[in-house]
Amino acid sequence: QVRLVESGGALVQAGGSLKLSCAASGIIFSRFAMGWYRQAPGKQREWVAGISNGGEYVRYADSVEGRFTISRDNAKNTVYLEMNSLKPEDTALYYCKTNLGPSDYWGQGTQVTVSS
Repeated sequence: QVRLVESGGALVQAGGSLKLSCAASGIIFSRFAMGWYRQAPGKQREWVAGISNGGEYVRYADSVEGRFTISRDNAKNTVYLEMNSLKPEDTALYYCKTNLGPSDYWGQGTQVTVSS
């Protein structure tokens, strides 16, 4: 079955950096686009960044453009989110996601907390 496992979340000071990882299993990873989402307390889950199956195409939410970089290593079945110049408003539970036909698959999330 499809399994996504995020890691790399931590407590960091404003202006700092983190790199999140999402390891996938149960799918032919190189065939699927991947996305990162986040959910802050009391807010709806929001899309952060996406990457095509081969990594050629990436997109970002306006709120993270220029600070976050999404990438993937298909040999390692892993997608990354490098986050720089972190702000307190980036504090959230970060999830990776893929979809197979009509079904969405999510990881359990990794917590990022940015202190001011």
